[in-house]
Amino acid sequence: MSSSILHVKPEEIDSNEKRVAFTVGIIGSGSLGLAHACLFADAGFKVICADPDTMAASQLAKGKIPLAPSEVEAKLKNHLKTGHFSATNDIKTAVTQSQIIAITTSVGIDEKNNPDYSDMEHACKLVGASLHRDSIVIVMSAVGIGAIDSTVRENVENASGFKAGLDFALAYSPSCALDERFVAATDKTSLAAASTIMECITKKGIKRTNNIKAAELAALLNAVQQDLNDALANEIAFLCEKAHIDYIETQKLLTTNTSCNSTTTTPTHERTREEPYLLLESAESLNTKLRLTTVARETNEEVPKHAIALASDALRNCGKTLRRARVAILGISETPNARNPPKKMLNKLVKMLETKGAKVCVYDPYFSNNELSEMQKHVRKSLTEAVERVDCLVIITGHDQFRRLSLKKLKPIMKMPAAIVDLEAVFEPDKVEMEGFIYRGLGRGVWTK
Repeated sequence: MSSSILHVKPEEIDSNEKRVAFTVGIIGSGSLGLAHACLFADAGFKVICADPDTMAASQLAKGKIPLAPSEVEAKLKNHLKTGHFSATNDIKTAVTQSQIIAITTSVGIDEKNNPDYSDMEHACKLVGASLHRDSIVIVMSAVGIGAIDSTVRENVENASGFKAGLDFALAYSPSCALDERFVAATDKTSLAAASTIMECITKKGIKRTNNIKAAELAALLNAVQQDLNDALANEIAFLCEKAHIDYIETQKLLTTNTSCNSTTTTPTHERTREEPYLLLESAESLNTKLRLTTVARETNEEVPKHAIALASDALRNCGKTLRRARVAILGISETPNARNPPKKMLNKLVKMLETKGAKVCVYDPYFSNNELSEMQKHVRKSLTEAVERVDCLVIITGHDQFRRLSLKKLKPIMKMPAAIVDLEAVFEPDKVEMEGFIYRGLGRGVWTK
């Protein structure tokens, strides 16, 4: 066997039995980190998940994994029992005990939509301070163009005293798709080492490049393309409401035409995406304007304001106003796989509603009070508690629990006449109105009242 993981050959880690000799330190316990923890543990590696949040680390160590989908949670609990998975709030411990370090810390976006690398910089410094020679460091989260060199490499090298490509491997392999991805590194040693490792957890193989900046851009473009699609869908959704057309019916007609499919998507609430802002900041630093990307972000950011206009109109048809109305926001996470609660979008929506005089509560089946500590006073522990005596429901993510809601059972719980504002086509408008509710939906201009 090779003297270190840095020079390991594919045949030396081609089975679970061989991989158990190596430990992967996952930096960050968001769903991106947990997804990779599961992938590496399933492949046979030992995994240590490190998060400076003591409560989050403590929950993981006890097998409480709220940010993971059920199948990932079940697997990690099993790996916890067998000793292949553990958690700590001490990044130093995780790095010291690991040969492979996976950085899954996200780049934040501040209130002015500027990238905030402070969390990633801090993580890189902690990794560097405990890094041992011949380790492999792989960044899994999306970053702006040039950030691997300016943020990751500089902080790890300065804290460790080592040089990337000589003393340790440094690579970039963002999770655009967990089963199909690329690996980037500027030096041959890092590229070969990281590729060998990533092939163990990637079903469809990997693409390799020694052009880090091209890889950074590629990782951003996937999300930016979806943002552009969302913007088109939202813009048409606004039109449908004015024209009394159901966007969903229109989309069903388009699905038989393959030339339309690539440019049409379901209207959606404003997603909390870091990638478009990372790309816009990178372009600005190069004195370049990305007009379509900018307009798409502006269009998608209008959706929370539009949702409030829908709520106001629906309540007016109930003989009520937003002022003093009780509003329940349901489904703050995008999916069970969401990395983190979309706090920026949620805060924006809650603040706008409260400015209008509404009393707001929040519920999501995938997050507890701990994940939403900043909004604890708004969070409700159960769906029943959230909808009790409210005047308006605003559904911003179509979780299965909400799709199974019985309108007949909602009526005696809510304060009728009541409104339902449906941003994700959870309900059919006519069925909602037949039960006596006032319906408004994003892009569904088919309501009668």
